[in-house]
Amino acid sequence: MRTALVIGTGLIGTSVALALAQRGVVVHLDDHDPEQARTAAALGAGTEEPPAGAVDLAVVAAPPAHVASLLADAMTRGVARGYLDVASVKGGPRRELEARGLDLSAYIGTHPMSGREKSGPLAATADLFEGRPWVLTPTRDTDTEVLNLALELVSHCRAVPVVMDADAHDRAVALVSHMPHLVSSLVAARLEHAEESAVRLCGGGIRDVTRIAASDPRMWIDILSANPGPVADLLSDVAADLDGTVRALRALQSSDEDKRGEGAAGIAEVLRRGNAGQVRVPGKHGSAPRAYEAVVVLIDDQPGQLARIFADAGAAGVNIEDVRIEHATGRQAGLVQLMVEPKAAPALSAALRERGWALRQ
Repeated sequence: MRTALVIGTGLIGTSVALALAQRGVVVHLDDHDPEQARTAAALGAGTEEPPAGAVDLAVVAAPPAHVASLLADAMTRGVARGYLDVASVKGGPRRELEARGLDLSAYIGTHPMSGREKSGPLAATADLFEGRPWVLTPTRDTDTEVLNLALELVSHCRAVPVVMDADAHDRAVALVSHMPHLVSSLVAARLEHAEESAVRLCGGGIRDVTRIAASDPRMWIDILSANPGPVADLLSDVAADLDGTVRALRALQSSDEDKRGEGAAGIAEVLRRGNAGQVRVPGKHGSAPRAYEAVVVLIDDQPGQLARIFADAGAAGVNIEDVRIEHATGRQAGLVQLMVEPKAAPALSAALRERGWALRQ
């Protein structure tokens, strides 16, 4: 691939363009908002100048509702040898293109499974997709050259290609992305009018659950409008589980011992199922999840503290598998959880104590 046209210079489109430009591909940028395209160009993502002829690959990076029309326009004009989109929904856009009677041998639907809560070109990075799955949805009609161009794009972005059927993809992202986003928003909505005294008690748990609720609502309306059925089906199942959980909690309030027992059993089953589902979430580098032990260190909120901890852990010969930080309320300090292999925890704890760190049990 020597040339590409990126149509849509938001977070995903600009990140694709940055990754391609870094690999020596001549990238042309196009956006309905010229200012956004200028911003992407200023970041080094490519040029606003239109290509003189057909490019090797056109990448449409737009909300699902606009993908088909933009692809149809680009294909009718013959701007590229191959075409793909990076929208988060795949079945609908392809069916709309088929309804327009277009030859889809030069097209493949794709979806990079990566993003941020922030949107726009200023949030883009060339390494946004590194190590992340990138779904490709070829059909029997997809030209081999177009599939190879898509695989080359994924390679340039240092992502991991995953081949799926388009409708299976839409059901999968409803489960692992779209439904969880709505649930996160529903939990975060409980905080909107909560007492300030309650909000001040927010800790790591509520932050984890509500983090993705900070995303742009306009973008999510576009996404959910393109995949409403599978998401609604999943939320219906969640609603049934919520109803059962409410009944179990009410039973725990009963003065009847048998009802309290039934309530406790109901809650235990919900928690058991949650444990069973959570362990299926892939761990580091997509491997099977592993259980780590936390070494908790109290630190001051000052420059260089984390670097010191990591250096001391390295000197002790211990690899930090993951890090979590919980900031203290009302003081410039926090707790750092260093996640390590269980067998390494005693050695790390001893080494950190020797170097003057305060550890918490």
